[in-house]
Order: sequence, then C-alpha cells, then structure tokens
Amino acid sequence: MKPESLEVRSNASAQAASNTPQDSAEEDLVLIARAQAQDQEAFRSLVERYRDRAYGLALRIVRAAPDAEEVAQDAFVRAWFALPRFRGEARFSTWLYRIVARRAFDRMATLRRRRERQTGIEVASGSAGSDAGTGREETQILAHRLERLVADLSDGQRAAVTLFYYEGRSVEQVAETLGMPTGTVKTHLSRARAALRKAWLTRERAMMR
Repeated sequence: MKPESLEVRSNASAQAASNTPQDSAEEDLVLIARAQAQDQEAFRSLVERYRDRAYGLALRIVRAAPDAEEVAQDAFVRAWFALPRFRGEARFSTWLYRIVARRAFDRMATLRRRRERQTGIEVASGSAGSDAGTGREETQILAHRLERLVADLSDGQRAAVTLFYYEGRSVEQVAETLGMPTGTVKTHLSRARAALRKAWLTRERAMMR
C-alpha cells in the first residue's frame, strides 16, 4: 500500500535543505523496523527527517524546483516499496540519497530527450542584481553566483559536489551513494573544482572590463 498523504515539498528555497536535524542512527533503526512492518506513520517520520535534504540533492541535479519535488516524491515512494529489502548494509540516508540521485539522473535524461524533440525553446534563468551590497547581502550575491556556476557542471560533477561539499560526506560515502568507484568521484570533484575556478575567473575578468 502506498503511504497516504505522502508529500515532499520545499520551503520555497533550496536553502531549506540545510535545516534538517542531525541524523539519529538509533531512531532511524526504530522507525525503519516499524515502517518495514507497514507502519505508515513511522515512514512519514522518516520522510519528515530526510525530505529537505532529499529535495536539496534533487534540486542541485535537476536545477528546477518542480522537477526536484517530483524527483523527491518519486524517490520516497520507491523507498517505501523497497524498504522491506533494506538490510542496513548502508545508513538509511545513504540508501535513500542513492535512490534520489538515480531518479534525478533519470529525470534529467527525460528532460534532455524532451528538449531534443522541442527545439527552439529557451530556458530562462534568473540573474543576480547588478548592485552588489556589503556584508550579508554581498555574501548572498557571491553564494548565488557560485550556485549558478555549480548548476552548469555535468550531472555527475554536480551530484559529487553537492554530496561532498554541501552534505559533508566523504569520498567513499559519495561513491557509495552514487554507485561510482571512488576514483571516479575524485575525478568528478577535481574537474568540478577546475571548471568552477575557470568560470569564476572568467566572470571576474568580464566584470572588470
């Protein structure tokens, strides 16, 4: 049975992904055991605990809020049906993020195919204000610029950067989550850093002209 009223929504900002409380492994185990026994309330508790981070990961891969919500929703539904097969070889968060990442990559592939069929459609993106403020406002503008540069990375690089830098996961944990060899993750991170550095310097030079 699909959990009733299972909804995954953002708090109108990708920054909401950072507001999830610290994971509690022991509480997870209790909730997982109950959810595996078809306790929908226990599963909803897991959704509440991880939905912001799941949404945040999806958003950084698919780059559009509606698509990210759809990906996160689909990931939790799939997690519900796959939960009886969860044996705890990895942490629940790692297992869940792997599902989210795969669904996000699938969504990106679908969107690419759709764009190929619907040529001539431009996807508009917002831009930061031209007047940079000071203090917190300036920090927000710089963060926004970095977010836009991250959005231009390849899918694999963007996912690796999100998990490694934004989620604070180790290379090994990123590799496990994305189903990649650790060497591939290191390559993604190295190339992502180089691409971000180059893009940032290019933009700085353009602004100085």
